Amino acid sequence: MGLGREEEIEIRKPPVFKPGEQVRATRHVRNDGTYPGKDIGENLVRKGDVGYVRDIGTFLQQFYIYSVEWIGRGTLVGMRARELVSLDHPVDTGAGMSSAEKNQQGIAP
Repeated sequence: MGLGREEEIEIRKPPVFKPGEQVRATRHVRNDGTYPGKDIGENLVRKGDVGYVRDIGTFLQQFYIYSVEWIGRGTLVGMRARELVSLDHPVDTGAGMSSAEKNQQGIAP
C-alpha cells in the first residue's frame, strides 16, 4: 500500500525566497487554529497582499516555511513557496507553464 501522493522534499534545494525579499500572496490564507489571537477561519492574508520575508524555517524536515510580515495587516504568517511570488525577482512570462501554474505564480493568462 502506498502513502497516496508523495511530495518533493523542498529542503534538498536552496530556498526560493531570501530574507528581506518583497513577496505577494497568490492565495487567501485563513487561520487553521494555529495563529494565536485570531478566530479559526479568520483571514490572515488575502490574495494580492504584499509583505516581506523575515525568516526561513522548515517543517517536517521536508518543506521551507517563509515567515512573512504582511505590512498592511500587521501580521507575521508562515507561508509555503507555492503561496508566494517574488516582487523583487520577477518570474518569467510562463512559457511552457500550465494555466494552473501560471495562476499559482500570479502570471496573467
